[in-house]
Amino acid sequence: MKLLETGNKISVADIPDRSYNDFRAELIDSCGGGKGARIVSLFALREGGNRLIAAVADDKAGTISVTSTLVDSTYPSLTPALPQVHLFERELFEADGLRPEGHPWLKSVRNPFATDFSRMGGDESHEVAVGPVHAGVIEPGHFRFQCYGENVEHLEISLGYQHRGIENAMVGGPDKRTVHLMETAAGDTSIGHSLAYARIFESMAGVMVPARAEALRAIALELERIANHVGDLGALAGDVGYLPTKSFCGRLRGDFLNITAELCGNRFGRNLVRPGGVAFDVSGDEALALAGRLKSLLAQADEAVELLWNTPSVLARFEHTGIVSRQDAIDVGLVGPAARACGLDMDSRSDHPTGMYRYTAIPVSTSLSGDVYARAMVRMLEYRRSARFILDTLASLPAGKTTAESKAPLASAMLAVFLVEGWRGEICHCAITSADGKFLRYKVTDPSFHNWFGLALALRGQQISDFPLCNKSFNLSYCGFDL
Repeated sequence: MKLLETGNKISVADIPDRSYNDFRAELIDSCGGGKGARIVSLFALREGGNRLIAAVADDKAGTISVTSTLVDSTYPSLTPALPQVHLFERELFEADGLRPEGHPWLKSVRNPFATDFSRMGGDESHEVAVGPVHAGVIEPGHFRFQCYGENVEHLEISLGYQHRGIENAMVGGPDKRTVHLMETAAGDTSIGHSLAYARIFESMAGVMVPARAEALRAIALELERIANHVGDLGALAGDVGYLPTKSFCGRLRGDFLNITAELCGNRFGRNLVRPGGVAFDVSGDEALALAGRLKSLLAQADEAVELLWNTPSVLARFEHTGIVSRQDAIDVGLVGPAARACGLDMDSRSDHPTGMYRYTAIPVSTSLSGDVYARAMVRMLEYRRSARFILDTLASLPAGKTTAESKAPLASAMLAVFLVEGWRGEICHCAITSADGKFLRYKVTDPSFHNWFGLALALRGQQISDFPLCNKSFNLSYCGFDL
């Protein structure tokens, strides 16, 4: 494999072109058996043949490398030896017509009407179908439970009801709509995805982002994390009928979002991150006011969340519910809080730092039990540490400009890969430019792409009544999956 250069880019001509057997052996050797490396992106480039390109992150070394191979319309599946690629290979089959022979569960990824669901035999078994239309304001997704009595033996999750073709829409860009596509890839992760795109652009165009802009970007990213983690803790409380924390955290989520609105005029942070920097600045007085407001909200959040850990009925529902083992988390490639709740010490902010994170480390928050309790605990630790980071950054904002103007075109025939730790976990953007400096291929991997199968694993052996609680403990994105 070829390590990416500083700036996480490489000439397309320098990407190794292996035989399939060597490509397969290389990936298994580096990523199999929990050896520390992970496949963060696997996709096809169809120009000049069926070229599979794999991006591999080595968290311990802090590096990203790439390799590739040419395949026919069929190739031996990697999944039996490397389960973390099972969904990537299904995607390659559905979107590009490349069949991984020997794949254990080759079925549609984003065509729910072509899904052939598994079936259990026996007179005592039954199945329960939920969705895609749900009560309340929620995105469409279908859940098919195979049950024995009240216990779930198997859960299949069918998505794709709102597939928007964002990756295809990126081809030929960047243009005026490109950044808006990225901001809405997963609506509650506007900062995370727009930041990943900005990194790609800046790497391709050779743009150096001012320090002040990097600080404001990091503040916005951590505010996005705090708002959603606090909201999730309230929603978890609601799923077990504990209304004090539910009510307070539901309101506080909106208050944290309003801080982002004070930065840029939009609660979700749209129009803030732009290639080269940020579109808005804060004065010294505004920074002090934001810090004061954040401290007040943080104290209220701590008070509301502490009630969870001091209430036996809540703990009885959180503990030992929806367990995912550490080994399963490694095998299927979980990321973000879901992975850290299984004891995996992985966080792109520390393993692959960019911007402010190169100079200020945020401790990685982990737990060990892999259950709802652990996923809730990780969220609490993370929002507290994010708040401390924001307060420290606001107190010492670098002086200078907030954007670097550049009219330089994107470099031609280059590949760039960037990882951003969104609030759900690792966001991976991978782009390839054509000879005229336009996007030839743009691949987005939202953390939900990795983690939906983790939810299915968490339900095995649980009572079906535990599904809402387990589902909320992951809180995955439908639209982030259906790109």
